[in-house]
Amino acid sequence: QVQLVESGGGLVQPGGSLRLSCAASGSIVAINVMDWYRQAPGKQRELVASISSGGSANYPESVKGRFTISRDNAKNTVYLQMNSLKSEDTAVYYCNANLFIRQSLLPMTYWGQGTQVTVSS
Repeated sequence: QVQLVESGGGLVQPGGSLRLSCAASGSIVAINVMDWYRQAPGKQRELVASISSGGSANYPESVKGRFTISRDNAKNTVYLQMNSLKSEDTAVYYCNANLFIRQSLLPMTYWGQGTQVTVSS
């Protein structure tokens, strides 16, 4: 069984910063890609950052230059540093991991429970 637990969300003013973290635990053999998604009320969940096992990162234009994704493989943890936050960034942020567990030869995708980020004055 695998658990992904996000933390670091909260209320910040426009222009402020937050650092999210997501720790994966369980019978994990290896983690491939780790991602951050977000979902605002009434909107579809969207990818905001992705990082490969080798550290290559990708971002959509909406957050490029403001968000930075990183990972600590020894801790099975992915981070999302969010700077210059806008009201449009308000959403529940979910971490996602594609990984191998000991019980399976196929990679599986797991989701965290989400952490609320609210950007408001």
